Amino acid sequence: MKKRKITLAYIVFYILFLPDTYRILIGLTAAWFFTPYVIESRPMPREGNFVVWVMIATIGYAMSTRIGNVVSDWMKNMILPVRKNG
Repeated sequence: MKKRKITLAYIVFYILFLPDTYRILIGLTAAWFFTPYVIESRPMPREGNFVVWVMIATIGYAMSTRIGNVVSDWMKNMILPVRKNG
């Protein structure tokens, strides 16, 4: 088999079709949205705020497995051509 040349387009499409990309985005969005609500109920130092932010981002990442796979599969179906047998 011939080795594929790594180009910028190859990297962009690889990232676009990777389910983890969407899981990371969902986790970061959850952390950005929910952290202020958690922190306002109990003020803590900056380090504590960062730990809470990372915890919420990790929980969002872990909970979005199914969503990340669905979005990734949808992107593959929308962008990649349909391959027919024969």
